[in-house]
Amino acid sequence: MSAGPDSMSAALTLRPAARADLRAVLALLADEERVVDPATVAVTEAYERAFAAIDADPRNEMLALVEDADGRGNGGTVVGCLQVTYIPGLGKGGAERALIEAVRIRADRRGGGLGRTLMERAVSRARERGCALVQLTSNKQREDAHRFYAALGFSPSHEGFKLAL
Repeated sequence: MSAGPDSMSAALTLRPAARADLRAVLALLADEERVVDPATVAVTEAYERAFAAIDADPRNEMLALVEDADGRGNGGTVVGCLQVTYIPGLGKGGAERALIEAVRIRADRRGGGLGRTLMERAVSRARERGCALVQLTSNKQREDAHRFYAALGFSPSHEGFKLAL
């Protein structure tokens, strides 16, 4: 993506994920209760294709929250991620909406405000882009996540449905 890094603090940067971050992002997506070592994650051709498609699409961003030494997002450790898809629509006066998915903070770093920082910055990016709405889905079993999203101002306004193909 063409968007540049957004400085979060002296040690955190939110930026579009780079191909070099793919193992770390996949490790975060596998990380539910424990930290997954990115070196143990297999990067398949399907993951490579999916990442390339996200990266090439101006309506998609895979964002990485990076704890780094230089303050510019170079190197460092990916401690969080999320994907944002910008959806054009005829509702809300033709305004775009942002769909946030795959929100993760590394298991050993949860509870310290990184998730709030990640989500607030993603919402800010959507607002700057002109989105009228930010929406997300969350697994019904993730009650802690639901409380977290509610504390950020999200309301459980819809019931979601999925159909596996």
